[in-house]
Amino acid sequence: MVITMSEEQIWGKVEFLLGIGIHRSKIDSVIRMYPGVLGFDVENKLKPLIGEFSEMGFEPKEIRDEIVRNPKILRSEVGELSKCLRMLNSLKCRVPVKEKIFSDGAFRASYNAKLRIDCLHKHGLSYRDAFSVLWREPRVVLYDLDEIDKKIEFLTNVMKFDVYCLVEVPEYLGVHFEKQIVPRYNVIEYLRSKGGIGDEVGLRSLVKFSRLRFYNLYVKPYPECEKIYGRFVDVKVRHGHPEGLWKLFKPPKYSDSKEDLKNIRSFMEQLR
Repeated sequence: MVITMSEEQIWGKVEFLLGIGIHRSKIDSVIRMYPGVLGFDVENKLKPLIGEFSEMGFEPKEIRDEIVRNPKILRSEVGELSKCLRMLNSLKCRVPVKEKIFSDGAFRASYNAKLRIDCLHKHGLSYRDAFSVLWREPRVVLYDLDEIDKKIEFLTNVMKFDVYCLVEVPEYLGVHFEKQIVPRYNVIEYLRSKGGIGDEVGLRSLVKFSRLRFYNLYVKPYPECEKIYGRFVDVKVRHGHPEGLWKLFKPPKYSDSKEDLKNIRSFMEQLR
């Protein structure tokens, strides 16, 4: 497209970047990192996008710094990042998770959420369902895109579940792939091949069962499954009081004084 552009058209994009405060020394880097910016229309695309960023409450310096760091932000459609920010602000998750999502600022958090939504949409979810999955399982924002791709491909190609199962069980994207998803699936597949499972095990049971419950149901009754479960079988089954609780029921021990010992001896002599 650049070859067919006039010098005036190309210069218009450069003037726009200069106009939002990007230094001349950074223009080369921005265009080299994302040459697609030269293909955008200034009036209908770039200016409305910068206007949206300002309406979201971001200062010009923050907008400029984020564009220099990652020019692909300019690929966003008008309205995308503001919708992502509203969704992130409405999250009802654990405080440490939300703090980690916003650890690099609201601008970057919004863009990271947009990338995850695009990833879910690429695998077949509608944008509405993608937003729903992300809102119910915010840890997805913290995972790399490659990790999300790997989980979804395993879900659809290996486990043979429909991608829309993520709408019902978004927690699947929030659990560890190697430590939870793969070993549990291997155990279930082995039992299914041996006819050891009467009822079909759904994705919800596979993901949401605690380690102890999954171990008691599918690993403990079948010794051979402990080898399949591998090093993730370190589940301690407790009986009665939790370990160490007996100390709370044991009366405190006091050292015997000389007078106490004398009284005990005299008492014992009376019993003879």
